Amino acid sequence: MTYNWQLPDWPKFQYDLKGIEDQLFIFAEKAGHISGLMQGLPNKTQEEAILDLMVFEAIKTSQIEGENLLRSDVMSSIRNNLGLNPTPEKVGDKKAQGVGQLMVEVRKNFAEPLSEAMLFNWHQILMGAFSKRIAVGQWRDHEDPMQIISGPIGREKVHFEAPPSASVKKEMDQFIAWFNATAPNGKTPIKSPVVRAAVAHIYFESIHPFEDGNGRIGRAISEKALSQGLGRPVIMSLSKAIEAKRRLYYDALGTAQTSNNVTDWIRYFVTTAVEAQEDAERTIGFILFKTKLFDRFRDQMNERQTKVVSRMLENGPSGFEGGMSARKYISITGASRATATRDLQQLVEMGVFEEIGEGRSTHYQIRADI
Repeated sequence: MTYNWQLPDWPKFQYDLKGIEDQLFIFAEKAGHISGLMQGLPNKTQEEAILDLMVFEAIKTSQIEGENLLRSDVMSSIRNNLGLNPTPEKVGDKKAQGVGQLMVEVRKNFAEPLSEAMLFNWHQILMGAFSKRIAVGQWRDHEDPMQIISGPIGREKVHFEAPPSASVKKEMDQFIAWFNATAPNGKTPIKSPVVRAAVAHIYFESIHPFEDGNGRIGRAISEKALSQGLGRPVIMSLSKAIEAKRRLYYDALGTAQTSNNVTDWIRYFVTTAVEAQEDAERTIGFILFKTKLFDRFRDQMNERQTKVVSRMLENGPSGFEGGMSARKYISITGASRATATRDLQQLVEMGVFEEIGEGRSTHYQIRADI
């Protein structure tokens, strides 16, 4: 198979935006709408919305690579790195610590030009815990081909082979120059933030310059491109939208890496970015809902009830799988069955919960009409 970087027109990407003008307009419109929503929130609620979206991004960009991180670890890492914890919280998972710190770095320095030093720092932050296993904070330099492979040993399928390590330095110098030239204040700006982010992602992933961590850093580069184009840190989780349809992402990426005409890839990327914006709108709405709920019922709920309701709301608009039951309530609070039953009935009477089912199948959901 011939890959895009082996073609004579590499890396002169071509694309036709006809047919996706409406999606590009929707992206721009939603970007303004989300910004307006955020500006209308109280400062504390804004902070919560941004934190939730950053946590989703950190967790989902790792899940795309097959790593499952605890939300509590990721949240602690991000809060520590934003300086929101007077005393830094302990983060048990070094992977969660690294990806949380990376989210903050990308957001904090979005306006700065991309550089080799910046990418090396990102890689060190993300993969520093694995420095005994891989080369960290430097371009890959091994002689073996850098291949994306799936399947059992002996029957492997090669999905993509990146440029040899010997050419990575030259390729990345060219990529960094392209990224900065196409920025809003660059010599040859790409006007649409989402189009530039799409091309940046396929360009970086095709070079695959690091031994590991390329996917996560590639998505961080897309976030940087979006933020630069919008003139502010982007308010959405692109990785959450990608992870929801992970197979589609890898299929689109694999097809795009066989040609330098990236029209279909941009179409996929723009659609996914709009889906990420729609999810961000839902997340902001959900945080407003949480704020309203606690403002109304905080003084009526006891400590156990507050803990359970908070736990149910942790997962965002998707909610708490299977609802709340007496058994789950006991597990979370350590209460007796009698106390759990009484607490749950009180939450129903207050109007916080609605009761669903009967007998052993009885469970509770937070009312949507609070």
